[in-house]
Amino acid sequence: MILVTGATGLNGSELVRLLSATGVHSRALVRSIAKAHALSSLPNVEIFEGDMARPDSLTEALRGVERAMLISSSDPKMLDVQSSFIGAAAKAGVKHVVKLSGIIPELDSPFRFARMHAEIEKRLEASGMAYTHLRAGEFMPAYFRQVPSIVARGTLALPMGDARIASVDVGDIARVAASVLTTSGHEGKIYPLTGPEALTMAEVAEKLSVVTGKTIRYVDVPPEVAMQARLAAGLPPYLAEGLDELFAERRRGKESKVWPTIETVFGWRPTTFDQFAARNAAIFRGEVPAPRL
Repeated sequence: MILVTGATGLNGSELVRLLSATGVHSRALVRSIAKAHALSSLPNVEIFEGDMARPDSLTEALRGVERAMLISSSDPKMLDVQSSFIGAAAKAGVKHVVKLSGIIPELDSPFRFARMHAEIEKRLEASGMAYTHLRAGEFMPAYFRQVPSIVARGTLALPMGDARIASVDVGDIARVAASVLTTSGHEGKIYPLTGPEALTMAEVAEKLSVVTGKTIRYVDVPPEVAMQARLAAGLPPYLAEGLDELFAERRRGKESKVWPTIETVFGWRPTTFDQFAARNAAIFRGEVPAPRL
């Protein structure tokens, strides 16, 4: 049996839907069954309510599970939450845990969530269970957060300078995760995952201009102005500061490398940004609401 944590989130729900569509039975771990209605109607999916921070709430969900996908929100408790799940999974006899990690996990990183991912990876490796780390680059749907500015002002406003970034589609992450969870030979492996190209924000704006039919300009926002905007929008200071650290790393080129993993290991060409943008053109035109991130 496969258990998917964070099953109502962006990546977890994509993976659960893919497993369901391909006839693979799985369990979806959610914190609230009331919020999992979109998953409850899927075939081959069992919904279990539990909190990864409370191992006692995971007993039934983990019973008989051989492989688990570890995903949780990037928040101040991520290290504790994922470490707690690793302990509970090991105690329950789970054989293999696949962790969705970041593309730049480093114990001494200036970016707080990169430090957390690195420490979680270390703890998983020491757990006695088999592990696979999926180190994913920037998720392409992150650009949905720019839709209000794109629609209202025709601008893509980010503190990125002229740095390049190699984004990845969540559909490709789900396909990789499904393959790792359902086939052997991935134990002890680390897979960096990106799309096939690294783009500047000016190039992203050009591609969005094509699919929306309107001119979209990239505006390089000073980091301090971007920080003020996040706080004014109500983002908690901890997360606002974390994003400031992340964009500083990106301006230094830390997420600009294109990794061929998806094509060379898993055998298909990952989604390009052109394909992602075309598929979501109605969202970028403001015609339909963007999925909640």
